[in-house]
Amino acid sequence: MSESAVWERIAAALERLAPPPPKPVDWLSAPGYWWDGFAASAIPQIDALSLTGLIGVEAQKAAVRANIARLASGAAAQDMLLWGARGMGKSALVRAVAAEQGVALVQAAGDALATLPGLFTRLAAVPRPVLLFVDDLAFAGADPQVRTLRSLLDGGIAERPAKIRLAVTSNHRHL
Repeated sequence: MSESAVWERIAAALERLAPPPPKPVDWLSAPGYWWDGFAASAIPQIDALSLTGLIGVEAQKAAVRANIARLASGAAAQDMLLWGARGMGKSALVRAVAAEQGVALVQAAGDALATLPGLFTRLAAVPRPVLLFVDDLAFAGADPQVRTLRSLLDGGIAERPAKIRLAVTSNHRHL
């Protein structure tokens, strides 16, 4: 058997062993999505409380609701950082308002921050507003992800589409 035939057999064997590429997600098919850093998967229903169930945070509800309503309408909206003690309803508030306003909620793991610029590129072509949700973010010491988050918020050479905004929750006041 020739050397090239051996290499072809090895390549063919590796192709058979490799997992199939992930199917592209339909960004219009669901209210929510999970981003694992490599691929997105649709979440058919967002687990969200009714806004009436969130008591004692009226000013925060109004501010988050107004900001996400601006995003939903195509007007200028801001990125958001919600911080406070565990169990205060930060995540519940983001999920409830996103569901109420009908924006796509894309939740990303805190350790996937470095992959978010690639996700922004994918989402730029999606014809709907997107709230990118990073829940319970915390950094230890000189974690390099601090710079990644700062770069995402400050912007870089390529402008982030106005229809994509970040909502980050944390139990730590000083990120």
